Amino acid sequence: MKNRSWAFLAGGLLVALLLAGVVSNYASSHPDGLDSSLLKGCTVDADNNIVAGSCPAQQAKDHELGDSPLADYGVRGVENSFVSTGLSGVLGVLVTFAIGAGGFWLLRRRGGTPSEGDAATPAEGDATAARAEATS
Repeated sequence: MKNRSWAFLAGGLLVALLLAGVVSNYASSHPDGLDSSLLKGCTVDADNNIVAGSCPAQQAKDHELGDSPLADYGVRGVENSFVSTGLSGVLGVLVTFAIGAGGFWLLRRRGGTPSEGDAATPAEGDATAARAEATS
C-alpha cells in the first residue's frame, strides 16, 4: 500500500476514535423516535418510568445481553460515565476496524488482483520465440 493510503487510513481511524471516544458523550440522552413512539399513550415520570396509561412499551422486557460488558453504551466496572461511554466507543471502533482489516487481508490472500511484483516475467527463450513468430 502506498504511503498516501496508509496516511489516509490512519487519519480516518484517528477521526473515528476521536468521535467515538469524546463526541459520543455529548449525544442526546432523550429517547429517539422509536422509544418515544412506543411511549405514546403512557405517562412517564422524570426517570422515564411509566406511571399511567397504556402503550406498547409496557410489554418491553430486558434484553438478553443486557448484562454484557459493553451494554448500554458503557463499559461495566468503570464508574465514571464519561470515561465508560468513551471507552466503549473506542473499543467498538477498534473491533470494527480489526474485523474489516482481517476481511480485506483474507480477500487479498485469497487471490484478488495481482500486484506489480506478482506478474511473472517471460523467460528469455520465450521472448526470442515470440519475436521470431512476429517477424515471420
